[in-house]
Amino acid sequence: MSRLLHISASPRGEASISLAIAGTFVEEYRRTHPGDEVDHFDLWDGSLPEFGPAAAGAKMTVFGGGTPEGEQADAWAAAVRTFERFDSYDRYLFSVPMWNAGVPYKLKQFIDVVSQPAMVFDVHPETGYGHLLTGKRAAVVYTSAVWGPGLGPEFGTDFHSTFFDDWLRWAGITDIQDVRHHPTLTGDYDHERKQADERARQIARTF
Repeated sequence: MSRLLHISASPRGEASISLAIAGTFVEEYRRTHPGDEVDHFDLWDGSLPEFGPAAAGAKMTVFGGGTPEGEQADAWAAAVRTFERFDSYDRYLFSVPMWNAGVPYKLKQFIDVVSQPAMVFDVHPETGYGHLLTGKRAAVVYTSAVWGPGLGPEFGTDFHSTFFDDWLRWAGITDIQDVRHHPTLTGDYDHERKQADERARQIARTF
């Protein structure tokens, strides 16, 4: 039995296109994988810990071979709990709208919280980073309203999928499939949405 975690980065609820397309994916996944567990982590639900001075200090303490204490220990424990929740799944679905050419800041916060030494990565002075989240799969729903493939820089630049794909691979997740919805300001929204939903169903059936 596999365990799928849907991590959603949009705060827009029922108005969110990325969340709606992810819902299509989840519906098809449940239908075709009736024995699997499916859960949802809404990054805006208040459970994602901050990664501020105490957590940053704890990370550097761990890097130096020490043990965080006091406020740093509490911040580190919160980061570890978030990572352990994330790591307990072998399948991931991310719904990621484009914000200002990049990802929503809550998704960047999630990345900063879980990307810790001996959890997501290790590092060697001669060979560089080691990637520890191996053997997992990811599907990503990317959406944007203005930017679209083939448009010039006056319509923006896609840093959101390039950044997030790079993080997944850096973490060790190389089995990645994506669903894209980029109708642009003059495109056929209904046509693009139908294509995105069908792509989501296709991936979910064999995911």
